[in-house]
Amino acid sequence: MSETILEAHGLVKRFGDFEAVRGIDVSIARGESFGFLGPNGAGKTSTMRMISAVSAPSSGSIRIFGLDPTTDGPAVRARLGVVPQEDNLELELSVRLNLEMFGRYFDLPRRVIRERTRELLAFAQLSERAEDRVDDLSGGMKRRLTIARALINQPELLILDEPTTGLDPQARHLLWDRLYRLKRDGVTLIVTTHYMDEAEQLCDRLVVMDHGRIVAEGAPRALIEQHSSREVVELRFAADSHEEYLDVLAPFAPRVEALPDRALLYVEDGDATLHDIHASGLTPASALVRRSSLEDVFLRLTGRTLVD
Repeated sequence: MSETILEAHGLVKRFGDFEAVRGIDVSIARGESFGFLGPNGAGKTSTMRMISAVSAPSSGSIRIFGLDPTTDGPAVRARLGVVPQEDNLELELSVRLNLEMFGRYFDLPRRVIRERTRELLAFAQLSERAEDRVDDLSGGMKRRLTIARALINQPELLILDEPTTGLDPQARHLLWDRLYRLKRDGVTLIVTTHYMDEAEQLCDRLVVMDHGRIVAEGAPRALIEQHSSREVVELRFAADSHEEYLDVLAPFAPRVEALPDRALLYVEDGDATLHDIHASGLTPASALVRRSSLEDVFLRLTGRTLVD
């Protein structure tokens, strides 16, 4: 059996009267890429702070590497790498100095720091920018540097909070490639995201969170098969509200959802369904057939979209 690297039971985080995390259970195996998927405000960041051993749970238990982060915080943090949601690099320092300075926090020998800095610059594809000020880097480069910095202590577990928010598609795919390499090398990854495609690409297994609770758990494809259809037909009509089309579209699909800007029909054969819709005389302003995604799972389970 795979070794469990993190286990949490009944994990709760309160801020005054507000309960951000409401009694979640999580178990993550060594070498796994595990995701927390949900919209902003779902409780993902509060969960990450507890997992990162920087915020104590209000109640419940958590063990990382078999240790309690509340009492063994330094020992846990020494084996973690954390990539925060916002880059917090030293903008006036060079790329190289950002890595070397961070290595000193772990009391690493200077020789080891220099060696690892050279390796991490190559890993992040920043070797040619080593002496440049961080402030002069692009957003994608800064994000890669933040990840490289989190690896200076060769962590067993890397925690990434919304790693690609604000990046363009090319930068996101390059970052995904770096994370694939880490997983291949045996690093356990925990990723929070509200991007469904990112969760499907990066995660072996994930939980879907909403309002501080876990509403589903499993492999991305298994969750889609369990909670959605094979394909989705997206229709847009020239109307103020797509809810007025629910009754008209109901005969064409076992499940129809109306969003403010479109109607979704959950079917097994999207092309055939779209053909039947056109044959009936309905004329949507636009139509799209796509495969089901984790966005559809979330909509099914919560009645709203991930970007709400």
